[in-house]
Formats: sequence, structure tokens, C-alpha cells
Amino acid sequence: MSQNSMFPSRVVALYMARLMLVRTFAILAGLVLVLQTLDLLSESASILAYPGNGQEQIWHYIGLRTPQIIAQFLPFAVLLGTIITLSTLNQNGEIVALKSAGLSAHQVLAPLLLAALGVAVVSFAFNDHVVARATATLDQWQDVDYGPMPKQRNQRSNVWVKDGDNLVRAFGVNGRGQDTRLVGVTLFRRVGGSLTEIVTAPTGERRDNVWILNNAVRFDIATRTLTRLGDATFGPNIRPDQFTLGDINADGMSFGALKTAINDLERAGRPTNALRGALWHKLSSPLSSILMPLLGAVAGFGLARSGKMFVRAVIGMALGFAYFVADNFALAMGNIGAYPPFLAAWAPFLLFLLVGEAVLFRTEE
Repeated sequence: MSQNSMFPSRVVALYMARLMLVRTFAILAGLVLVLQTLDLLSESASILAYPGNGQEQIWHYIGLRTPQIIAQFLPFAVLLGTIITLSTLNQNGEIVALKSAGLSAHQVLAPLLLAALGVAVVSFAFNDHVVARATATLDQWQDVDYGPMPKQRNQRSNVWVKDGDNLVRAFGVNGRGQDTRLVGVTLFRRVGGSLTEIVTAPTGERRDNVWILNNAVRFDIATRTLTRLGDATFGPNIRPDQFTLGDINADGMSFGALKTAINDLERAGRPTNALRGALWHKLSSPLSSILMPLLGAVAGFGLARSGKMFVRAVIGMALGFAYFVADNFALAMGNIGAYPPFLAAWAPFLLFLLVGEAVLFRTEE
């Protein structure tokens, strides 16, 4: 083995990476199975409560929820996979043999770090193309209480906008800017906080800078009468972005789509710090897999016969848990504006990178 190479032996590197990846995805499969079962037990009653829902809808829910669970627990599975792999190698004396050949702790961990980098790349692509769509679809489905879904995938559902004392609800919103189209519109007209009339229309559109309700029907609260209005105008002060950008679900959007939405909000003069934190987190979250071999490395070094291997494994898991707690805390602080967006997304990653390196250097000594 060449001591000057980061990967002294191709065979050893492939062997260690394969061990870690097999254990990681085996643990992930077990976690997904258990957590999906528990989640389904709590949600199945709500799904079946809608008339006509049955086994098909249950499987549809599983198909939408499973990607979310995978994305959430993949870094933790990498941590456990690393700890089990290094503990096994240490127990069998293979770590001692590698260090006896003159390898440093970083060289021993290099194959696992490279494998974790591959997991991070796959995780980002999976989150961007699968998890974001599944999250957006599930949110739309839950907005209609697991009833019939909007026909268009990119349709925003259950959007509320305030216009002075009046409230406007759109079951679905399509398009952007002047091309914004509303579906299932309900206008609640109020005077002094009291509801006076309800206007409903199957569709609404923006025409010549005015909102038009097509085939509108008015219900007068005082007289309890229905009146067909045909086309009616409403909300002259409502901007299209209030329907399309009123409630951005960062988790349900891809990296590119979220970046576009942030630019649209900035042009409309609206705050974007919380969304920028979520945008950065779409990068830092998958990359957290690279931290896991560093945080779990404490389980792989030290004498196996010392009887403290279990304690070191627990320390590795505790470091991983601490990272996830710090990550969620920083993101929450970013959402309320206490942390800048970049700091909210990257501070835990950089902090625990230093912690992992410090533990590794301490182990070397």
C-alpha cells in the first residue's frame, strides 16, 4: 500500500465502501418499513373517511409518503451504516491491520467518505425530482381532505387572498402573472366584519388588469336569494402574485422552481429570507451524508478489547443526533428571521464538520 495516496488500495477501498453502502440501505429499508407502517396507522382513518376511498388510495398515499421518509432518514441511515461497518472492521482487527500498514485515520475513512459523497449526489437528485413532486402532490391531496385531486399537477390548491374586508378562496390556481387562471372561486364580501354575500364562480381570470369571474352566482345573506351575475369583476387591488406566491411550499418545489419563485417574490418586493434558507438547505441537507462517516468514526478506532466499543458507538450516534437537532434548530431560527439564510442552512454543517475532525484527530492521538 502506498502511504501517500488517499486510497492506498483499490480492493480495500471497494470492500469498505460496499460494506458501508449495503448496511446503509439495509438500515434505510428497515426504517422506512417501520416508520411508514406507523405513519399509515395514524393517517389511514383520515384517508378512508372520504367517501369512495379504499385500498387504492391507501397505496397511493404510501407511494407519496415513502419518498419523504427516505429523504428524511437517509443521512441517519448513513450514520448507522458507518458505525456498524467501522465497529465490525475494528472487531475483526481489520482497522488495526490498516493502521499497522501506516495508514492514517483519514485514509481509512476515505472510501467511506467517497461512498457518502455518492449517496449525497443521489440524494439531491432524488429530492429534486421525486420528493419535491411527491410532497407537492400530497399537500394538494391533504388540502382537499383526500378527495379528488386537481387535474393539473402544477396547480396550486386552496389559496386564500384578502382584499380589504373581503376574502377570496380559489380551489386551484394555474399560470403566472397576467396568465393566472383561477378554478372554483368563492368571494366572501363583508361589511364591518359581517358577511353580506357570497359570490361563487367555476373559473376566474385576469383580463385588462381586472379580475373576472365567469358565470358567477351571488347569494345574498340578508334575503337568502340566489342571483346569476354572468361575468362579474372583483378585487381590483389584488395582484396575480398574491394567488401564485401567497403560500410557497419550499419542500414541494425543486431547487430551480424555488429559485424562480424567490426571484418573483423579490421583484414583487416581498421578503424571501426564509425561502432562501430553505433553498440553501436543499444543498446542505443531502451533503450531510458526508458528515456521517466523520461523526461515526469514533466507533472504528481504539482497541476493540478495551470493552468500550459500545460506548464509542453510542457517542457516534449521539453526535449524529446532535447534528440533526442543531440543523432543525438553525432552520427554525432562519424561518423566524433570527439567522441569515446562509447561516441557517450551513452553520450546523460547518460546525459538525469541525467537531468530526476534532474527534478524529483526538482519536489519532
